Amino acid sequence: MSKLKIGVIGCGGIANQKHFPALKANADLNEIVAFCDTQKERAEKAAQEFGAPGAKVYTDYHELLADPNVEVVHVCTPNVAHCPITVAAFEAGKHVYCEKPMSHSTAEAEKMVEAWKKSGKQFTVGYQNRFRPEVQNLHAACMNDDLGEIYYGKAHAVRRRGVPTWGVFMDKAQQGGGPLIDIGTHALDITLWCMNNYDVDSVSGSVFYKLGSLQQATEGNLFGPWDPNTFEVEDSAMGFVKMKNGATINLEASWALNILESREASTTLCGTKAGAEIHSGMSYSKNELIYNRGRNNQLMEETLSPVGGVAYFGGGGGEEGTIDCRQWLEAVQNGTQPLVKPEEALVVTKILDAIYQSAKENKEVKF
Repeated sequence: MSKLKIGVIGCGGIANQKHFPALKANADLNEIVAFCDTQKERAEKAAQEFGAPGAKVYTDYHELLADPNVEVVHVCTPNVAHCPITVAAFEAGKHVYCEKPMSHSTAEAEKMVEAWKKSGKQFTVGYQNRFRPEVQNLHAACMNDDLGEIYYGKAHAVRRRGVPTWGVFMDKAQQGGGPLIDIGTHALDITLWCMNNYDVDSVSGSVFYKLGSLQQATEGNLFGPWDPNTFEVEDSAMGFVKMKNGATINLEASWALNILESREASTTLCGTKAGAEIHSGMSYSKNELIYNRGRNNQLMEETLSPVGGVAYFGGGGGEEGTIDCRQWLEAVQNGTQPLVKPEEALVVTKILDAIYQSAKENKEVKF
C-alpha cells in the first residue's frame, strides 16, 4: 500500500513537539509532502527536517489545500483557525486530523462536523491521552463493567504554576480561552470516554481572572515569568456537568492556582462496584492508575506498574502520540473509524463553551 501524502498547516510548537515526530515514527505509512505556516521560515525549517524529497512550502493554506498531491491534512494552528481550515480541507477532498479542541465555540465545531459528514472523508481530533496505557486500562475496565454504574466523575487539569509563556496561549482572540480550553479539554475527554456518557443535561461554571494579572504570581512558573499585561485569558475555571441519567462531573482547570497538588490529564471515577483514579501531572513523577473497592470485609486499593507520560512541551513525541498517529493513518488507509470520533469531540467543545457561557451569564446552561 502506498504511503499517505500529508500536508501540515501550522508549523509551531504542537507540530514540532507532537505531529512531526509522530509522523516520522510512522514513516512506513506516510510522508509529509507539504508544509504551511504564516511564518515562511518555520515552514521551511520543518520541511528541511521532516519533509519528503521535494516537499513544498506554503504561507497560504488555500494553496496547500489546492495541491492535488496532498491527501491528508493535519491542522496545528491556533484554535480560532481550526474551523475555517478544516471546513476548507473537507471541501477540497482531504482527510483531516485537527488538533484539540475541535474549536473554540460550539457553532464553529458544528460547522466542522457538518462539512465532515458531507465530505465522506475521515476526521479525528487530537486527544492522544486516550492512548496512554493507564487510560486504556481504565477504559477497558469501564467497558467490562468493573466499576458498575459510574455516577460521579472528576476531570482534573490543574497546574500550580504552569502558564505557557510562548506562542498565542494567552491571546484570547487567537485561542478563545485559557486553561479550560487548553488542558481542561483533555481531562474532560478522558472522563467522558471512560464513562461512555455523552448525553448532557446541563452545565454550570465559574471562570477566574485572578492570578494572571499579578506580577508576584509569576514566581515559580515552570516556563518562566509571564507578562501580566498580555495575560488575556482566564487563569482557572471550574465546571459542573449534569448528565441526562443523573450522573455528574466536576471539571477543574488551571494554569496557575495556589494549590499543592498539580494533577493534569487525569480523572476520578466513582461507580457502584468500585472507583478509580488516574494521577498524572506536575505532582507525579510517573503516571498512576489506582482502583479502590471493598473486598473480604476490607477496603482495598489496586495499582498498575506506573508508566509515565511526559507532557509534549517538556520533550517531544511521546509514545501515546505515536500510537495515536498510527491508528489514525491506518484508519484512513483502511476506511475504518478512528478512536476519537468527531461526535465525541463535539460534545467536549459544547461543554467547555457552556462553562464559559454560564460564567458570563451567571446561570445554568441547559442542553
